[in-house]
Amino acid sequence: MSKPLVKIENLYYKYPTSEDFVLRNISLEIYRGECVGILGENGAGKTTLIKHLNGLLKPTSGSVEIDGIDTRDVSVASLSRKVGIVFQRSDMQFFSETVEAEITFALKNFGFNENLIREKVNWALEISRLKRYRHSSPFLLSGGEKKRLAIVSVLAWDPELVVIDEPTIGQDYFHKTQIMNLIRNEVYKGRSFVIVSHDMDFIASLVDRVIILSKGEVIAEGPTRAILSDLSLLEKASLMPPLSLRLSLSLGEKIVHPLTVDEFVKFIIGGLER
Repeated sequence: MSKPLVKIENLYYKYPTSEDFVLRNISLEIYRGECVGILGENGAGKTTLIKHLNGLLKPTSGSVEIDGIDTRDVSVASLSRKVGIVFQRSDMQFFSETVEAEITFALKNFGFNENLIREKVNWALEISRLKRYRHSSPFLLSGGEKKRLAIVSVLAWDPELVVIDEPTIGQDYFHKTQIMNLIRNEVYKGRSFVIVSHDMDFIASLVDRVIILSKGEVIAEGPTRAILSDLSLLEKASLMPPLSLRLSLSLGEKIVHPLTVDEFVKFIIGGLER
């Protein structure tokens, strides 16, 4: 098996002002070209965990390695070239006066040449459908537009791992699908993703593997279908099953468990044919 891009071993973490551990005994691995979902109720420790992936937080005990590098041995700035994080409040990451300048900001800091910067800015504006806002302030965008800007701004500098906290907030169905297809394309090219989300339908349609946190601990990890079809596990973690699964159960289905809209449509058509 190939070497993991992310390796976390026996991670414990507590904030300096607290006696209680926010994360306890977490061990997991993430590989190149893998798309992993992290789920859990509010307060489960999801944001604290992802802040360890680029060194914003350092383990109280245990270890976090990114491509073989212990995060305690390097700065956040050096890790950011490998790991890009889009936090839930995207506007808190903006520094620049225009949308174009926001995309350009990190590219200049990482030393990309002018020609490549122009190419990447044009790509980012096109893929995010923000071209008409090129010279507008990022702070004037809608919540969904801000999220898309934050995502493409990170993708533009080609980190090996991209972590996105709540990617579908403020997005309609069209833009959710657009973000999903963008991530799939990047995964196909070998980039790794960690998706933190309460949007179970988005997770069900996108990720390869799911990790569930509860009260700071990993209570389940495995293939998406196996985890999201386990109703007792989801209830234990205070998570709702994907809509398609809930609908099939409401129709009395006990064998077939469609997790996505496409699967549910096929299930209904098949049922009508029978």
